[in-house]
Amino acid sequence: MPISNEQSADLRIVPANRATAADLDAIYGTRGPGAGCRCQRYKLGRKESFRSVTVAGLRQRQLQQAGCDTPGQETSGLVGYLDDEPVAWCAIEPRPDYQGLVRVFRVPWDGRDEDRTDRSVWAITCLYTRVGFRRRGISGEMAAAAVEFAREHGAAAVEGYPIINRSLPDEGNVGTPDVFRSAGLSEVHRPSLRRLVMRIDFDRS
Repeated sequence: MPISNEQSADLRIVPANRATAADLDAIYGTRGPGAGCRCQRYKLGRKESFRSVTVAGLRQRQLQQAGCDTPGQETSGLVGYLDDEPVAWCAIEPRPDYQGLVRVFRVPWDGRDEDRTDRSVWAITCLYTRVGFRRRGISGEMAAAAVEFAREHGAAAVEGYPIINRSLPDEGNVGTPDVFRSAGLSEVHRPSLRRLVMRIDFDRS
């Protein structure tokens, strides 16, 4: 899958159940916000927090959710490779599988009449690129692949929730408006001054 960057490299994207635990560990590293989250921000329930789950526990949860090394298991995302080097992760699942998103966070629901339990709506909640491989257009390719992955698995729509006017560097891990636009999503709601809801609906006819 080609990407636009100065190296004209090819990005190969696979479901995370075809990746290994070592691949995800390489993407996240051992330090920084990514290593301390492991894509669990929108997975934690009401009675959980980053203080109540260890870093090792967060890692183990992601590996189990992703189904690493078990191609027959359902997965929670996609992994991107450059020259067989794991470089990127994208979280894509039916929206209700993110219990933190649908049960804990007020945004992005303010002002929306949505059935939060509708499993035909999928969500991209994280686009994480490994240090040393950023600013090459990889997130856009990962988002586009996630949209197609959801479509192939019966999704009626895909949503993303980018933050604008970001105050922290890691806030870009939820995706940017430009990344989602490049994948075909459009703004459908602005629940706060900083958060957008972007969405693509598939023609089911």
